[in-house]
Amino acid sequence: MTDTNTESAASTATAARQDRLPGRALLGLFLAGFISILTECLPAGLLPEMSRTLHTSVSLTGQTVTLYALATALGAIPLARATATWPRKHVLQLALAVVVVTNALTALSSDYTLTLVLRFVAGLGTGLIWPLLGGYAARIAPKGRQGRAIAIALAGTPIGLALGIPLGTWLSSLGGWHLAFYASAAVGVVTMAWVLVALPNPPGQPVDARLKISRVLVIPGLRPILFALATYMIAHNILYTYITDFLSYAGMAGQTGWVLFAFGVTSVLSVLVVGTHIDHHLRKLVVGSTVLFAACVLVLAVLAHTPVLVYVAVAAWGFAFGSSPSLFVGAAINATGEATDVAQSITITVFSASIAVGGFIGGLLLAGLSTASITWAALILLIAAAATVIAGRKHSFPEKA
Repeated sequence: MTDTNTESAASTATAARQDRLPGRALLGLFLAGFISILTECLPAGLLPEMSRTLHTSVSLTGQTVTLYALATALGAIPLARATATWPRKHVLQLALAVVVVTNALTALSSDYTLTLVLRFVAGLGTGLIWPLLGGYAARIAPKGRQGRAIAIALAGTPIGLALGIPLGTWLSSLGGWHLAFYASAAVGVVTMAWVLVALPNPPGQPVDARLKISRVLVIPGLRPILFALATYMIAHNILYTYITDFLSYAGMAGQTGWVLFAFGVTSVLSVLVVGTHIDHHLRKLVVGSTVLFAACVLVLAVLAHTPVLVYVAVAAWGFAFGSSPSLFVGAAINATGEATDVAQSITITVFSASIAVGGFIGGLLLAGLSTASITWAALILLIAAAATVIAGRKHSFPEKA
């Protein structure tokens, strides 16, 4: 009887260990996503200083962000296909090394053209990293907990988006914009060391197992997911890229830091809340995220001159947006199954292109219409996103998810 009890207890303990998320490994993936998006966002908080060093205008210096996102969008699919047969950790380490080296060289550069080239190469590095994260996390997670693993691995993206500009501005105040890039390179080195020690090294896919992009795109449910992701992210970037202009329009120019802080805090809170429920309630969470974001933008459009409501709307926007990468990537993984790696590269291409498109459209709206127009444009896009998500009951965002 005692032996039976002992064996039962041992079996229970073994099952518990097998069901446990690989926390150290997922932290490595989290850091990889964080350093990627941090690198992309850094210049946005450093534009005046960088423009003086590079002897160019603030608007031209701002293209260092656009070019980075463009490189990620252009590189994600071909680079993912070129490295599909490589062991996953080798690909991740190579990509991180590219980001580290280009950040260090950017800190040393005083030439605008060279800086653009370095930013483009850094964006290609991120084009390798982002398609890896969701599938990597799903492969090393226990069955039934892949959604939570993906949420943890991708949490670095919204947190990096929320903190990238404030961190860059703070570091710049301590030692100039160069310090921000040196610090980013240092974080990248630490991330590489952590990945080396903590992550397993799953094999890549055999060449024969890789599906063509044309075949992946016709998988039921994927195209609505990509459309919803694009409209959602373009809406976000129309607003977030020009949040300073919007707050000036709202009479809150001196409160930009606090507004961004509210956005960042609720983004992190979103990651914690959504990560707990994503495995069993993905559809409800995606619907809730798109509808809540649309409601927030409606408040900003109609009640922009009421500061308290602006704070509430931006905080709720942060909560809606914080886990959106995990939600859309999780939906794509669920929909595509064995085509995960190719689907992830397509998803990241859409994600990155949406960042560039959102900034471009927002700039056109500001120049051609008015600051208020960016909220209405974002709202139209979010209505389209919400309608697509709600309608995708069968394949894209099924009830069971």
